[in-house]
Amino acid sequence: MNSPILTLALCCQLILLPGGPPHRQTRGRDGAVPWSVVPPNRPSAVQDRYLDQARQLMREVPLIDGHNDLPWAVRTSFALSLDSADIARAQPRLMTDIPRLKQGLVGGQFWSAYSPSAFEGRGATRVGLEQVDFVHRLVARYPESFEVAGTADDVVRIHRAGKVASLIGLEGGHMIENSLGVLREFYARGARYLTLTHSRNTDWADASTDSLEHGGLTRFGEEVIREMNRLGMLVDLSHVSDSTMWDVLRVTEAPVIFSHSSARRFTPHRRNVPDDVLQAVAKNGGVVMVNYVPTFIYLPSYEHSQRSQAYERGLRQRGVDSTAVRDSMTVWNRANPEPRPSLGVVADHIEHIRSVAGVAHIGIGSDLDGIDTAPVGLEDVSTFPALMAELLRRGWKPEEVKQVIGLNVLRAMRQNETVAARLQRTRRPSVAQIEVLDGWSVKPQWDGPSR
Repeated sequence: MNSPILTLALCCQLILLPGGPPHRQTRGRDGAVPWSVVPPNRPSAVQDRYLDQARQLMREVPLIDGHNDLPWAVRTSFALSLDSADIARAQPRLMTDIPRLKQGLVGGQFWSAYSPSAFEGRGATRVGLEQVDFVHRLVARYPESFEVAGTADDVVRIHRAGKVASLIGLEGGHMIENSLGVLREFYARGARYLTLTHSRNTDWADASTDSLEHGGLTRFGEEVIREMNRLGMLVDLSHVSDSTMWDVLRVTEAPVIFSHSSARRFTPHRRNVPDDVLQAVAKNGGVVMVNYVPTFIYLPSYEHSQRSQAYERGLRQRGVDSTAVRDSMTVWNRANPEPRPSLGVVADHIEHIRSVAGVAHIGIGSDLDGIDTAPVGLEDVSTFPALMAELLRRGWKPEEVKQVIGLNVLRAMRQNETVAARLQRTRRPSVAQIEVLDGWSVKPQWDGPSR
């Protein structure tokens, strides 16, 4: 057996070898593009050159992140209070604060107004409105750092003023309570995209993580898309089933987005986008905003989650009570830590989408403050320049990187605005009712309940 001194010496020798420790790689299910778990060491001067170039590009074009869950994180950890969570100062419990937003050169942020699917019919709209209200309070509290944006031109103007253009994304179609009037009210309050579902189906659209119920969109679901087109509200296909993706792409007259999704070729998670849909999104003019969730983007992390879920199911099937299940899972996870991807894994997804859909259809949708762990090197909002620098290091042209930074999303927003202007000349707000279009056995609520 080696002595502790000899073991330490061998470890130090390995660390000091030229190039550092071995560069570990793994491959997708089809043996396709390799990605790194531990990024190779590079000369700091080269890193600085690419980082400097990335930062300059981000000063020229607003970095637009499609999804940040700060509103929900402050709700659950700080009771919605910006006194408790004063993000003007460093907030180590969060992935987002003003100092790190400035360091990360964030130019535009879609703040997620989220309500869990379990709240459907139990106050989901109230929660959604409170989350929208949080964004407005955030902007009012820190006017030197944020300004609400409603259009692509607003984003550009606010970025040039040195602030973060604050957009609102409504995450979960259950929050509109099957009402196009409620949809319009959320738009009036600043929501500029609607994620059609969250983890469960709505009454009019199937989710990716629920059982198939409608086969995609119902007739009322199609009317939701038409009304969003008329408003100029981006249709967000993150979280929806493949059949819903295809139905939306058939119905919509404007480009769609995936606000926080990645490429399914690497990881078979249903939250990711398959290659045939990527090709269809390119024809539609839409944008896939690449996500950071380890279980979505990294096969070892996905497989770890599958083992974890199987172990938990086994405990419950044996009748183990909830407290014991929770304690057992804590022990299991300590013994089986989740593998973490590196920044390079996210870059691999970006490159794959470019190869399938083209560079004009890629963006960034981090999901920061909505995830427990992030890729190594992308732990918070300060790290966006490092991801752009990685693309430059891989040989991307500056003009291509600018498209990923924000030009693609701005183009999709402008196209939605153009479609809305055209439709509003010929189409009035829809008064369609789900009970009528989808043949419900109950009547629409034309009048109040009997007294």
